[in-house]
Amino acid sequence: MFAGILAGITWALETITLGIALAMTPFVSTEQAVFLAPFVSTFLHDACSALWATAYNGVRGNLGNVWRAFNKRGGRFVVLAAVIGGPIGMTGYVLSINYMGASIGAVASAVFPAIGAILAYFFLKEKMQWYRWLLLIATLLGVYGLSYSPEINITNFWLGLAGTFMCAFGWGIEAVILAKCMQDPEVKDEYALQIRQTTSAVVYGVIILPVLKGWGFTVSLFTSGTGWLLPVIALAALFATVSYLFYYRAIAQIGASKAMALNVTYAAWSIVFTVILLRDTSVLTPVTILCSLVVLVCGIFAAADFKELFPGKKTE
Repeated sequence: MFAGILAGITWALETITLGIALAMTPFVSTEQAVFLAPFVSTFLHDACSALWATAYNGVRGNLGNVWRAFNKRGGRFVVLAAVIGGPIGMTGYVLSINYMGASIGAVASAVFPAIGAILAYFFLKEKMQWYRWLLLIATLLGVYGLSYSPEINITNFWLGLAGTFMCAFGWGIEAVILAKCMQDPEVKDEYALQIRQTTSAVVYGVIILPVLKGWGFTVSLFTSGTGWLLPVIALAALFATVSYLFYYRAIAQIGASKAMALNVTYAAWSIVFTVILLRDTSVLTPVTILCSLVVLVCGIFAAADFKELFPGKKTE
């Protein structure tokens, strides 16, 4: 549980840092830059994270184990989870941050534990109690309420909302697949992380950026003066790598639903860090605070089993 909470704290730091990178001049200088920013930043983010994960496993002497895990059946399914959670889920997450702001994007995408619980019901045959459906609806109503806070600067609600659902479904599916994969003792959490981030970066670099004709813009970030942009993205990737390590460990040790419920606390932490680090108190409006609490509380309980919280009582 401690690992899950640390995953939430470090992912909140990643959210704030990535939001700073997306607001920098190279990503807002032209219409092309604005369009490509979510995709290029995600590619650079996951590529840097893959390098951080490689360094981590290299120092621990686990690179050979990573390759052996990749060749296992569970490792191949980690690749599938990577495509769903990375190019789909992470792109949606960045779209959400880009068009709804770091703190609001974080809270909005916090619905993924509830989505994960539903997906576990359909694909893993885990029972979905009636109260989880009600809590899921309440969570989505909270997201809807966030969009109508007039003090929050949402540049494109519909693109931000589309990104939120991409993120929620992508990460929900990813967690369910990973929980199954890491039941294999040879597919440990740190090995799964390196496979995941490397796969995501390769898919972005080989498929998504060429389709969007984004390689020219990506290369220009290295050849022209971009100031602190690349170091900031690398720092965000470091926070992400640490967060994923804790998150995957929590999934392996206590299961997907509990790990998602703990990881989702990053939404609350991101608001705290927005106020403390960015000195942005505009997020502290009554509507935003209320809807954030609804999303957090209902999102967490939608992924929880009340029978574990209140043993001996019937909840069905």
